[in-house]
Amino acid sequence: QVQLVESGGGLVQAGGSLRLSCAASGRSFSSHTMGWFRQSPGKEREFVAGISWSGASTWYVDSVKGRFTISRDNAKNTVYLQMNSLKPEDTAAYYCAADRTLRAGYSIRDYQYWGQGTQVTVSS
Repeated sequence: QVQLVESGGGLVQAGGSLRLSCAASGRSFSSHTMGWFRQSPGKEREFVAGISWSGASTWYVDSVKGRFTISRDNAKNTVYLQMNSLKPEDTAAYYCAADRTLRAGYSIRDYQYWGQGTQVTVSS
């Protein structure tokens, strides 16, 4: 079992940066694939970025490639999402998720554990 708590959201101007953090509890964190998703009002939750258990592999949705970076610190049971060059269309609630398998998941169905989310608002 993994419990996840996100932090770091807020209001930022277009072109700015934010770093989201996701703190995990549970001794098995380092064996989980981790992901970030986002959801805007009236839209489905969408995949943003994923990272393998070791951090050696990362994958992104095309719309954030080159702007967002996912990373993890297994000693701190924390995964991060560094978001640069933010755009108004990045505005959403951002969710951290954990998958106990080794797959490179892109779907919400690939992840078993979810945080409560943190709001990111980008003003134009």
